[in-house]
Amino acid sequence: MFPRFTLRYARLPERFYIRFDPVPVKAPRLVAFNRPLAEELGFDLAAFDAEAAAVWFAGNVVPSGAEPLAQAYAGHQFGTFNPRLGDGRAVLLGEVTDRQGRLRDIQLKGAGMTPFSRGADGRAPLGPVLREYLVSEGMHALGIPTTRALAAVTTGEAVFRGLPEPGAVLTRVAASHLRVGTFQYFAARGDTEALRTLADLAIERHYPQLLGPELRRLGEGERYLALVEAVQARQAALVAKWMGVGFIHGVMNTDNTTISGETIDYGPCAFMEAYDPETLFSSIDEAGRYAYRNQPWIAQWNLARFAETLLPLIDENQEKAVEQATALIQAYPERYEAEWLAVMCAKLGLEQAQPGDAALAEALLEAMHRGRADFTLSFRRLCDAAESSRADAALVALFERVDAIEAWLARWRERLAQEPLAPEERARRMRRVNPAYIPRNHRVQEAISAAERDDFGPFEALREVLASPFDEQPGREDYARPAEPQERVFRTFCGT
Repeated sequence: MFPRFTLRYARLPERFYIRFDPVPVKAPRLVAFNRPLAEELGFDLAAFDAEAAAVWFAGNVVPSGAEPLAQAYAGHQFGTFNPRLGDGRAVLLGEVTDRQGRLRDIQLKGAGMTPFSRGADGRAPLGPVLREYLVSEGMHALGIPTTRALAAVTTGEAVFRGLPEPGAVLTRVAASHLRVGTFQYFAARGDTEALRTLADLAIERHYPQLLGPELRRLGEGERYLALVEAVQARQAALVAKWMGVGFIHGVMNTDNTTISGETIDYGPCAFMEAYDPETLFSSIDEAGRYAYRNQPWIAQWNLARFAETLLPLIDENQEKAVEQATALIQAYPERYEAEWLAVMCAKLGLEQAQPGDAALAEALLEAMHRGRADFTLSFRRLCDAAESSRADAALVALFERVDAIEAWLARWRERLAQEPLAPEERARRMRRVNPAYIPRNHRVQEAISAAERDDFGPFEALREVLASPFDEQPGREDYARPAEPQERVFRTFCGT
């Protein structure tokens, strides 16, 4: 059933990983399988068998051609550097080439205690597995670069996180699992040869344009500096997209920052409801380091750590390398602001950028903050208001205080008058970037709680809704509403 594995990472020198076979589980059962993704990856679905798939996706049997391993990496965790992290409970089976010719990692998460586990059990509770499945697939449907969920398997065994919880294994698919922390691991050891190997692999897999004729004429140092710039561009675009949907990652450590520009590691993540830039949910982020408003600047901090690892490759002259890398990192705010403004202009129905558009977007967010308005619903109802002023009342009704939003609507309509699109077309385009449905925290928790009682109906229903986030779905309007006070989820947990 599995496509043919390409063992690109497993052919690197052995200091990049530790060979590790998944630890078998007691009673694997397939509870979720992503058939469209499997088709995209080249799985033989005609030969699909749920019982056999459960055995493979639990790690009880290693698929033919796979060479399982745990990857080595380091990382800054909440600002504190740990030189040796690595895959403590994840096993990379290998890479496959999908139907579009892209190399994709296939990894089992919760597959047992690897030598990197640092005393943990190497397992995953069902709740965090289903959260990652729902949120990562929801993010994909929203058009945000992300790792994806191929399958979820229950293990028939309990894991203990204070209380016993049902265990599970997630099959995760990624463009790669190269992280800023992967580079930090070797930089901390002064292993320049390994850094060059990693940088060349990152360029080959994610930035082949840096191997083009023009850059071939450049020196090696210029190519690695260009790699920093390319990673920075993708991270700026990624975080701007997060901000545009109210997504809060919750644990933006450097080991959770990918070189590919994909969102990875959906631990204590959540989506904001009532707009507040200070919003955070993570139970382990006591100081609010990774609150919503901080995400763009934490990304810059993480990128600076990435640039530091490549200094020996950028120039033999340390002072010159620092000067060049610093100039790139200092250019991040301007790049991010441009990405954020592009996201916000699309959400506001503005096609032709003008001075003052950023201030207009900020003014709406301030009105939402003052009025405690739901972030997602406000933008969705703004689509209706773009089509007809008769819909203004439904938008204003979301606000506890209405003075700021009423004044803003008048200002927005003056700005729309300078745009060429007809109202119907403008509204149609806005509805393709302002979702009606997101993985709301209470709905995700509802699905998890039911699944822990062996009822996967709510999980399947939510998964189906999230697959079409921009479409009106008659009969499913309740999935679009914010949580009632008694339903609110104030804290999310990592699961490790």
